[in-house]
Amino acid sequence: MRYDVTVVLNYYAPYVSGLTEAARLVAEGLAGRGHKVAVVCAQHDTALPLRERRAGVDVFRCPVGLRISRGVLSPAFPRLAAKLARESRVVHLHAPMLEAGLIARLAGRTPIVTTYHLDLWLPKGFVNSAAAKATDLSAQMAIRRSAAVVVNSVDQADHSRIRPTLDKQGYVPIPAPCVDRSGGKPGYRETDGLHIGFMGRIVEEKGIEYLVEAFRRLPDTDARLLLAGDYLAVAGGSCIDRVRAAADGDGRIRILGLLSGTDIDDFYSSIDLFALPSVYESFGIVQAEAMIAGVPSITAEVWGGRVPIQQTGFGELIPPENPDAILAAIQKLRELPPDHRAERAALAWQLYGVTPCVDAYEKLLTGVYR
Repeated sequence: MRYDVTVVLNYYAPYVSGLTEAARLVAEGLAGRGHKVAVVCAQHDTALPLRERRAGVDVFRCPVGLRISRGVLSPAFPRLAAKLARESRVVHLHAPMLEAGLIARLAGRTPIVTTYHLDLWLPKGFVNSAAAKATDLSAQMAIRRSAAVVVNSVDQADHSRIRPTLDKQGYVPIPAPCVDRSGGKPGYRETDGLHIGFMGRIVEEKGIEYLVEAFRRLPDTDARLLLAGDYLAVAGGSCIDRVRAAADGDGRIRILGLLSGTDIDDFYSSIDLFALPSVYESFGIVQAEAMIAGVPSITAEVWGGRVPIQQTGFGELIPPENPDAILAAIQKLRELPPDHRAERAALAWQLYGVTPCVDAYEKLLTGVYR
């Protein structure tokens, strides 16, 4: 066999999303342990090479023929994915992905492991609704052909649109892998006042405008709201104009853009509280990484996204789209003592660190192909 594991997904690094980062960390973690790993994905940026080696992983990109909302269509993608799948011990599909069912069918006798991250969320509209239904159907086809299925949490699976298929096939809950971001320098801290941070794609479902509205009610002139995340190269487009309108010239709000490397560590070291006010979320790697860095999270109580707070108790769950609740949570969490933060940070690392996640995937994937 050419590869031990071939990973298949639409978007891969350097694109940044929770799904992409989870796939990247597992792929690189397996490669670092001596497994031969390939990734097949779309060439979402034409400046990227069609083939390269990243952190020990062979990455194969397919030219994009058509873009529909957040989706990319590439005629070469299913063919190349199926070819490499048949030359591998196991294929690891990341869904939702429109091509998942077709690739699972074309993979031949190679066993399949499907990680089902979440139901596809798209803004309302006829085309988007049809795309979501087609993607759900494709995921169900792939899951029925899978030797094993992974979800981020039981909570996520229990509230999925395709729950009957997940329940019938059976699944293993493995939390998304999270990096230890502690130890950075507080380079984004401007004052001694309260600093609140958000990190993630600047898109509609993150509910950022509700956080901005809550923050603007704080009377402290030394308080700061740091908004980090991509808004220039986001699949399906960004809601940055809406966020800027909500900020309405408040000089305490900083839009930092996409951060990477040690800048992410510095971001977490610069804030006192983290906020993830999403109206839709699968897990929220960013909130778990904030916890690991000793920062509590204010998180909207949505399926899947609420799990890290439920399991660690490190933060507050608030109703979605509710600035009043966000403000109340800010007042409650701002004075958490250091010993409580350290205790909960250790628990978050134990539950969501990269090592236990890669351990679980390695055991599952090698068990399937052996």
